[in-house]
Amino acid sequence: MTLPTPDAWSRVDRYLTGALVGDDAALREAVADQRAAGLPAIEVAPLTGKFLHLMVRMTGARRVLEIGTLGGYSSIWMARALPEGGTVVTVEAEPRNAAVARTNLARAGVGERVSIREGRGSEVLPELVGEEPFDLVFIDADKESNTVYLDWAARLGRAGTVVIVDNVVRAGEVANPASESLQVHGVRRGLEMLARDPRFDATALQTLDAKGWDGLALAVVV
Repeated sequence: MTLPTPDAWSRVDRYLTGALVGDDAALREAVADQRAAGLPAIEVAPLTGKFLHLMVRMTGARRVLEIGTLGGYSSIWMARALPEGGTVVTVEAEPRNAAVARTNLARAGVGERVSIREGRGSEVLPELVGEEPFDLVFIDADKESNTVYLDWAARLGRAGTVVIVDNVVRAGEVANPASESLQVHGVRRGLEMLARDPRFDATALQTLDAKGWDGLALAVVV
């Protein structure tokens, strides 16, 4: 049996991406523009993008909240899955990232389906109170604030809202009690909140893909 070494899982990732995702000019150009603008290479892997796309479709989500836009790569995936009249509201703290995202979204033909709200999540999310509840929430921003974002996911959602949290394994460091990383501590606090907060029922999955060893938490608001 082949062990899951980085070379092995990268080979499998390339195979699965080629078989199930393929090449997409708009997504490829979005990543290229992010690189050219100097944005960090932390967008979701193609297979995860397709997973988000399918989750929007399978849940019938009409209103999607994304916390952490970066260059709009995952926003494109989710916006393409929306039914007629659906919307992605995405929150981005960095104006430069938001500018790159707007260009990428427009080129992909989904600019009218995506509303970018600029500012830190703790400042922007309260402004969404009173709007229609969100059907799906994707959290992929600073890990130190995961508990804040989860709280707002529950408050801005409804019973049945699906919540997806990215990067919850951190190359295995999430299970290292001696880790001094603030991001790891933020992830652990978020997972503990999902386990104990009666508003959520949750699980998590480890992933091995183009981004390395990581994982997703998946929850439903109850």
